[in-house]
Amino acid sequence: MANDKGLIVSFGEMLIDFVPTASGVSLAEAPGFLKAPGGAPANVAIAVARLGGHAAFIGKLGDDEFGHMLAGILKENDVSGEGILFDQGARTALAFVTLRADGEREFMFYRNPSADMLLKPEELNFELIRSAKVFHYGSISLIVEPCRSAHLKAMEVAKEAGALLSYDPNLRLPLWPSPEEAREQIMSIWEKADVIKVSDVELEFLTGNPKIDDENALTLWHSNLKLLLVTLGEHGCRYYTKNFRGCVEAFHVTAVDTTGAGDSFVGALLVKIVDDQSILDDEPRLREVLKFANACGAITTTKKGAIPALPNESEALALIKGA
Repeated sequence: MANDKGLIVSFGEMLIDFVPTASGVSLAEAPGFLKAPGGAPANVAIAVARLGGHAAFIGKLGDDEFGHMLAGILKENDVSGEGILFDQGARTALAFVTLRADGEREFMFYRNPSADMLLKPEELNFELIRSAKVFHYGSISLIVEPCRSAHLKAMEVAKEAGALLSYDPNLRLPLWPSPEEAREQIMSIWEKADVIKVSDVELEFLTGNPKIDDENALTLWHSNLKLLLVTLGEHGCRYYTKNFRGCVEAFHVTAVDTTGAGDSFVGALLVKIVDDQSILDDEPRLREVLKFANACGAITTTKKGAIPALPNESEALALIKGA
């Protein structure tokens, strides 16, 4: 089915999360694991498609059963796979995820190196990148070469072609050589983005300040930014633009697994602004969009795993209406 909406291209990693069958136990104590497709940029692409948007994913997978399974999941979810490459020599990345009793997560990664880290600039699908109205990415693709150079090149080409650049650092400290390196590299591309979303935990990490308030958030502001968002979990989100700022309340649900909630939030935001960026200058309309994004994020926490839990538009609207 042809989709006439503006194209949202998501760049980065897709992997398999192994999630324990029991919550609130350590990895060693887990009686068994279920495999769940994951990777923040891929989750965002599927979130977009599930909400009726036009999505494509760019990244490298292992030429193995898991890699082909992931490519198949993107296809099943109406995400264009034109930007997917397969590496013959490296495996698809794996992550073992522990669900604590409160639904929060801890990670142990198997990537040495995994296929996503080996994407080279010359392998990029530039035609696909140039056709993006929104180009979305994280920071995991900045950790090592050659993927870092591919990431920087893709951003440059998207920007030159007039795309809105969307950045969710999606901090995963165990993957970085050190916290200092993580902070430095995450901030190295900060001023290129038009829209940035950070969580409260990332705000604290990037600023070195535990205060989650406007003053601290605005230290992350840069002059080219159109929208800065700080997500606060069950407390909703705060938004900052050149001309206004505020907060939007969360929806109260019973959280089972927070995996993918931030990706769902981002996907919802991007779907709503891709064809009308004037929303970013119109506070009442932006608040409506963020309310919708909060609803999508909330619904995602009510089921295990990210992708199965991502809502469609009618589910999000039903939550808003019922609140």
